[in-house]
Amino acid sequence: MHDQKYPHHSIEVILTILQKIEETELICNHCNTSRLVTDDANGEIACSSCGCVISEYAQDRGAEHRNLSDNSDNRRTGPGLSLKIHDKGLSTIIGVQNKDSVGKPLAANTIQTFGRLRKWDNRSQIKNSADRGLRNALQDLGNVQSKLGLSDTVIERASLFYRKASEMNLVRGRTVKGITGACLYASCRDLEHTRTLTEIAQHLGIGRKDLARSYRLLFRELGLVVSIADPIKSIIKIASKVGIKEKTVRKAVHILDVARDAGIVAGKNPEIIAAATIYAACIIMGENKSQNEIAIAAGTTTVSIRNRILEFRKKLNLFSE
Repeated sequence: MHDQKYPHHSIEVILTILQKIEETELICNHCNTSRLVTDDANGEIACSSCGCVISEYAQDRGAEHRNLSDNSDNRRTGPGLSLKIHDKGLSTIIGVQNKDSVGKPLAANTIQTFGRLRKWDNRSQIKNSADRGLRNALQDLGNVQSKLGLSDTVIERASLFYRKASEMNLVRGRTVKGITGACLYASCRDLEHTRTLTEIAQHLGIGRKDLARSYRLLFRELGLVVSIADPIKSIIKIASKVGIKEKTVRKAVHILDVARDAGIVAGKNPEIIAAATIYAACIIMGENKSQNEIAIAAGTTTVSIRNRILEFRKKLNLFSE
């Protein structure tokens, strides 16, 4: 009876309470600051100063639908298209479990029928040798991704390069793995990921010369514009593999800056420059690391490191003290 007589009263009270809750300012109990960050993915509210989690398991008040396209259609759809998949994620896969919708096993003749359907469904997705090569290339990219620790963006870009190379008939007469590795190396160079030709060739099981030849072809025919590799990223990668101290890493970066100012870095292999600066920093800082250990981590030879060290000694006057 009360609700029927004063229905607007309860609505106003609820709105007032919600407004007060929204106006309430949360303060961190550890550092007494109000600079908070909301993580919608994990449902947490954390302090941006000290990192203390103030609230967790928050309710997601965002939109229920997922709009994965640029249009204004808000209907529920599936995942977005991906170049990493052979058919870009548009196909329907027949499941391998021989059970019906309620979980009961199928009859023997029905199982044979679905076996034939799976076989022909798999065969119908491959129209010619180019599609077969594309599927094998995308499988190789997926296998190498976890081994090299690459992001999905790098694999997507490499898949795009391979599709362009296939459309231009650059794969014909060449190995699929060679073109795949060249596309992956081009993607790493384009997105500034420090991965060498040797690393990619080892994980794909091909020769480095074959990979370099395919990359030169790809670079020439597709008109790729790649950025120059930064030796600083190589320094960080090699230092983490060798396990040197932070002071030695900073000294290596300082030596690299001096070498850049002297103009002896341009045109040199960034991995060799990084290995040489790390070895020079280890000598100056008194850290016991051998040339062979650093050369293995950098994927180069001790001869290359010694040549760069001699150049540093002459032009930078290193080890003078």
